[in-house]
Amino acid sequence: MSWQGIIHTYRQYLPFDETVRVITLNEGNTPLIRADRLAETIAPKAGLKLYLKYEGLNPTGSFKDRGMTAAITQAVHEGAKTVICASTGNTAASAAAYAARAGLRCLVLVPEGKIALGKLAASLAYGAEVISINGSFDEGLDMVRDIVTRQPIVLVNSINPWRLEGQKTGSFEICDQLDGRAPDWHCLPVGNAGNITAYWLGYQQYGKGLPRILGGQAAGAAPIVTGQIVPKPETIATAIRIGNPARWRQALQALDESGGIITAVTDADILASWSLLAKLEGVFVEPASATGLAALKQQIEQGAIDPVGKTAVCVLTGHGLKDPGTAVDQAQPPQTIPANIDALEAYLQQRV
Repeated sequence: MSWQGIIHTYRQYLPFDETVRVITLNEGNTPLIRADRLAETIAPKAGLKLYLKYEGLNPTGSFKDRGMTAAITQAVHEGAKTVICASTGNTAASAAAYAARAGLRCLVLVPEGKIALGKLAASLAYGAEVISINGSFDEGLDMVRDIVTRQPIVLVNSINPWRLEGQKTGSFEICDQLDGRAPDWHCLPVGNAGNITAYWLGYQQYGKGLPRILGGQAAGAAPIVTGQIVPKPETIATAIRIGNPARWRQALQALDESGGIITAVTDADILASWSLLAKLEGVFVEPASATGLAALKQQIEQGAIDPVGKTAVCVLTGHGLKDPGTAVDQAQPPQTIPANIDALEAYLQQRV
């Protein structure tokens, strides 16, 4: 039977009315990639079984599609005509695509100059009304929270409970892909904290074991780690550039109940892990996606995590083409040579 998306596949675990018209782009079923070279690099001779849950292969290039199929399906079921969100980019693209699929009007608020090009381009292509605000994501979230109390519009940020229902299916897939068991460690980036909340919800519901949760925040946007709201968060990892997470309390609960850890990693560490993913395993992600791996590497080096014989899954939340600018900025520019075989041979001899 062909894959038909997460709602059809895991419907018995989702609280949808039987009469709903499912709005889907066949999201989910993303690969769980064994990463032996990377495991040996971050934990030499430890026998660490490291896997990469590549959520960048969802229809709009990020994990947000899992929650958006659920949120838009329920919005249509309730008779909505318009949806809205605040976003650093991935939610905007996902909301725009699923709204287009459903025939809904979609408005997205983005912080001016703080959205990666790939995410903006997608949002515009899907036909969303993109509104740039002279403020932060957190301010945008406050605005959309307020407008839905004044206008007949449905909010589709992760504070919408249907988003969590969809996103929790990622943990179901991981257990299925690991032959019916949860990993020892589940590592992921933490921005607005909806994903960490959803994954823990899913593991608890699925009954295949409970991992310990490792959350990584960027050092310039680490409110949960520091215990303080960050008024002006700054990090190269734009997807988690959030100073006041909407699911802060639930994230702490997930960490506490799982015996987990949350830590802050520098932009330099994020970029180093981002590079390792591409150059050792051939997996290209946006910078924020590498934060879970950076956190795992840090905690192993600091001795807080013993990797010997353990299984760890790092969730890679978005595709690298979401943020092509960073990839170009971090790379060596292409080298130009004359269009003849002698020049190519000379180049090869120089690089030996």
